[in-house]
Amino acid sequence: QVQLVESGGGLVQPGGSLRLSCAASGGIFSTSAMGWYRQAPGKQRELVAHITTGGGTNYADSVKGRFTISRDNAKNTVDLQMNSLTPEDTAVYYCNAYMVNLYPRRDYWGQGTQVTVSS
Repeated sequence: QVQLVESGGGLVQPGGSLRLSCAASGGIFSTSAMGWYRQAPGKQRELVAHITTGGGTNYADSVKGRFTISRDNAKNTVDLQMNSLTPEDTAVYYCNAYMVNLYPRRDYWGQGTQVTVSS
């Protein structure tokens, strides 16, 4: 059974940093691209950062230069380091995985972790 469990959310002041972590179980990590999405109240869920099985990354324009996604294939974890946070980063953050060789694509999601940026 595939399971994604996020941790690391919380309340932080503007300009601060947080590090989110997602632990994957179920045997899919090594063959899965991983990503972080977020959803703010009243808005659609959006892709924040994505990392391929080979470590290639891409980011939403709004977080480029501030956020860094990384993966540890030995620990089956994917992290999101978030720096210079602003109130606009407030959202529930979700970990995502999909097996790159499986068609049609099947997405797996974590339960989400709340990030609140406020003074």
